[in-house]
Parts: sequence; structure tokens; C-alpha cells
Amino acid sequence: MSPRKPNHESSIYFGSDGWWHGRVTMGVKDDGSPDRRHRRAKTEAEIKRKVKALETERDSGRATKAGRAPTVAQWMETYLTDIASLKLKPRSLDDYWSKTRNDIVPGVGQHRINKLQPEHLERMYRTMLDAGHAPSHVVKVHRILSRALKIAHRRRMISENVATLVDPPSVDETEANPFTREEAKAFLEAAAKRPTFMRWIVGVGMGFRQGETLGLRWTYVDLEAELFHPRWQLQRLTWRHGCTDPHACGGRLHRFESCPPNCSRHQNFKRGCPKPCTKTCTKHASTCPERKKGGLVYTRPKTKKSQNPVPIPPVFIPFLHDHKAQQDAVRATAGELWQEHDAVFCRPDGRPLDPRQDYQEFKELLVEAGIEDRRLYDGSRHTAGTILNELGVDMTTIMEILRHTQISQTRRYVKGRSHLSKDAMRRMGEFFVPAPPAPDPGPESGLTETRTETPDTRAARARRRRRVR
Repeated sequence: MSPRKPNHESSIYFGSDGWWHGRVTMGVKDDGSPDRRHRRAKTEAEIKRKVKALETERDSGRATKAGRAPTVAQWMETYLTDIASLKLKPRSLDDYWSKTRNDIVPGVGQHRINKLQPEHLERMYRTMLDAGHAPSHVVKVHRILSRALKIAHRRRMISENVATLVDPPSVDETEANPFTREEAKAFLEAAAKRPTFMRWIVGVGMGFRQGETLGLRWTYVDLEAELFHPRWQLQRLTWRHGCTDPHACGGRLHRFESCPPNCSRHQNFKRGCPKPCTKTCTKHASTCPERKKGGLVYTRPKTKKSQNPVPIPPVFIPFLHDHKAQQDAVRATAGELWQEHDAVFCRPDGRPLDPRQDYQEFKELLVEAGIEDRRLYDGSRHTAGTILNELGVDMTTIMEILRHTQISQTRRYVKGRSHLSKDAMRRMGEFFVPAPPAPDPGPESGLTETRTETPDTRAARARRRRRVR
């Protein structure tokens, strides 16, 4: 019989270099050649353990692909460019890129994805917290990295997703601070003095998101059926290069040196001086002559549930008719300067309202109404959900009005009021301990009514008669 072993069977031998060697066939490479992997050890027992471990990985389908694993930086670029871009919305993809460039690559970018350890991630998270990042920011970074490593594990590039072995920081949920009824009325009274009054009626009174409100178009407004159809939203997206060489296109704007300690050029920047460009920077797409997919654009809402029609309160219908008539008059006055976008809320030239100016107007209205500063979401969706709850609307109906996919999400938008809790506990106390009866007014009260009934029962009166006899 030939001493040659069958194809694809593992082999163990002692080499002339004084080491024990083992070779295991794991499959085939991308080019079709056999994937034979090598292990070595000082003793025969140790090399047998290593060979058996490789065979176990192969037989269980957990063996990693052949070749050198990419670094975290290389894999994140591949993941965001070729995988995540097919599924994520543009704004979400921009956020993924930002956190990858600013946090993931500087933190663990040089590690090979198959050599990444939980300690590396924990050290990166601690550094981010010490630098002043909020825990919620760190959790977002953790989720982005975990998703990218999950795809790598699914493609057998790594044997385990180490991000699942790490607990990210705990996040305290931001407490909602909606308007009270009095504050909501004061806010709308201040907004009534501006031409954008109807925009705030829809935002505060119906709980629309900012993008949904500014993205409303008359095509999707049914005044006869009294329905809004929020099929689109208005968003400001980052410009992207349309040229073949983005790095060369933005060459005159690249900055590879850091700003001096007392930089006066960026002293008014909220986030301080911008970071220097990388050696392969492909940003500055806003100056590209062939730029695309940026600026103010209409995009689809994030979920299908967000596109459900919303009933318009009947009292709003006359205001919407007046608003449309005023807009037609402005269109006629503008003439050729009018840019038709079919927007319900627009500028004097027909273009949609800028979300940045809209946000600034919200802050100005807070000051005019004498209301303390708060988020735009607090003054719109949180306010609508909370007031609906105070009016006695059940949680399921509120979920349908706000177009949430889960009722747990709706509960985060509805904030309980102290006066409602106090009234509820008053009723609870009266249930267990009834209120004392009203005192008998007596003969001095001046009442002429006479009592013809006695509190005694018929049996009690019979017993009293027997005792008398």
C-alpha cells in the first residue's frame, strides 16, 4: 500500500528545523487552489491539538477565509462604501462615515480585524469618554463597529465578533420637556404674527417632524378628505463628488497642518478648529463642478409607517384654504422669479423653507413667547403626544397619529403631568376611604322638608314592640 495520504487529509511531521509541523486542508481559495494552512509546535502532542482545532473549525463552518485579514480601517471603508451604502439613508450614512473617521479609525483602525480584542474597544470607549464625548455618542460608535464586524463574521473573515463581548456605557435617556397647554397657546400666539404661522400649527398641533412639515406638498394634501399624506420629507444632504478624482478636485482646500494653539480663524466655531485632512482626503465636494446628491432634497421617510395619512383637524381646514389663497397671490406677484416646488410652506420665491432658518425661527418664537429654551422635538412631537394624552386619547391612537411602529416608542414621547397624577391619586384615595357624609343641617337650617322614613328596619321595630309588651 502506498504511504501517501488521501487528498484533503491533514498531515503531521517532524521537520529538520526541530519543529513539529501540521498542515490542514480547509477548503479552496478564491482562485480555486487548495487552502492548506500550516501550524507548528515544539511537541507532537501540541501540534496534534492545533491540527485538531483547525479541523474542528473547518467541520463546524467557523473557519476564517484564506489570506491576510484587513485592518479595521480598511474593512470599515469597504463596509461603508460597498455594503452600508446600499441600505442606509443618506443622512445615516454620513453619520456612519463621520464617526468612523473621527473615532473608530483613530482608536482601533490599525488592528487587524481578526486580531481585535475586547480590551482594545474598552480602551477606546474610555478614551472617548475622557475626551468629553457623551455616552450616547460612544454607544452609537459601538453599534456601527459591531454591525461592521457582524458582516465580517458572517463572511467568515473573523471567527467571532468581539464587539458582542463588550458592554458599552449606559445611557441616560433624555427626558422630554414638552410645552404645557398654556405654553403651546402662547407659542402659537407669537407665531400668528409671522407668515409661517401655518407651519407651526401643523408642527405643534399635529406632531409632525420638521422634515415632514417642510416637505409637505399640495399634491399630498387632500382638503376634501381632510388628510395629510406625508410621503416625503425635506432634508439637507452632504454634497458628493461627481468627478473621477475627488482628491485632486478638492486639492486647493486640503489642510494637512493643524491650527496653531491660539487660532483666530476658527474662534467662532462651536466645535473648535476642524481636524487636518488625511493624505487621501476626498472631502470638499461642495466645490466640485460635477457635485451631486446634496443640498435641500426631498427624501422618503425612514419607515413605511411614517407615510401613513394623518387626519387634519376640521378647524384647521379654513386656515389651510386661506394659506393657499395667500400663496397664490404671492406667486402672481413674484411672476418669473417664482420657482415652482409645489411646497405647502415656502419662501417668497417658491423655494422650500430652509431647515436651518426654520430652527432659528423656533428659537426666536420661544423668546417672544417667554418660554424657556428647549429642543424642536419637545415643542412639536412631544407636545402633541402629551396633550393628546391629557385630553384622554388612548395610547394606541396616539401611536397611530404620531406614526410610530412600536407603542414603547410612543410612551417615550408622552410625558405625565403632575396635576394629572395628583388628580388620579385623589380618586384612588376616595375609592379606598370614602369621603365623610355631609353633616345634618338640623331644624335651625330653615328647611321645611319633613322625614317620613325611619332608619330602623321592620324586624328591628318588631323586636322593640315585643320588649315593650
